[in-house]
Amino acid sequence: MPKLIKMYITQVIIGFIVSAVFVGLLLWFNVANLAHLVASSKEGLLAVFLLWLFNGIVFAGVQFAIRIMNMNDDDDEPRGGLRQHSMNREPALVRVPVQAKRTYRARNLRH
Repeated sequence: MPKLIKMYITQVIIGFIVSAVFVGLLLWFNVANLAHLVASSKEGLLAVFLLWLFNGIVFAGVQFAIRIMNMNDDDDEPRGGLRQHSMNREPALVRVPVQAKRTYRARNLRH
């Protein structure tokens, strides 16, 4: 199995373990009276499972992204590529004809 696939599976497992700890802490500390809601409802186990599953998906994605971003990549050597020359940018004078505006006072005085 390729190393990247092994690393992905490992990070997904870690993400779901973190999700289980997170959901356990939510229930332990009774955040938003969640433990009471789960214990008093017949669909409580389904709610806990879905909470664990969806948080596990998020935590697994974040865990994998952190691992990928922290990988060591030697990207210091120059690789060539297209060398584009920079342009010398100088401001150009553009003449714009301006018509005199009639002010409000001037319009009122003529009428």
